Amino acid sequence: MGLLILRWVCILLLAAIFLYSGYSKMQSTLQFAAVLAQYQLVPTDLVLPLATYLPWGEIALGLFLLTGWKTRFAASAAAALLIIFIAAMSVTYLRGIEADCGCFGIGEKISLRTIGRDALMLLPAAFLLAERRIRVRAK
Repeated sequence: MGLLILRWVCILLLAAIFLYSGYSKMQSTLQFAAVLAQYQLVPTDLVLPLATYLPWGEIALGLFLLTGWKTRFAASAAAALLIIFIAAMSVTYLRGIEADCGCFGIGEKISLRTIGRDALMLLPAAFLLAERRIRVRAK
């Protein structure tokens, strides 16, 4: 019973993170594009399409998690996306570029705190990916 509750807490937490993140980025696509450009990691021609479609992908991921459709796939996608975000922020931070995180809208600079926060967001995804093995061992 405890694992089932933990599973739903992880699902709801990840879904909320991706729904809110996607929604906040969607509210200001051009500002989000400017944030992505600050990272200096993607070609200029790809910044606007990425800023336009990434929020939709995050929202879709949040909805997949909420509906329980392909939860393991959604958890894998969430983990992959978070790893990409962490890597992008880490590289930008280590290069000494002062850029906005862009995680939940505009106005938060990349710092060890934002990188650590995103790393903590991996925990629910990791649990959902390992849940079957944990359940088998618990029996």
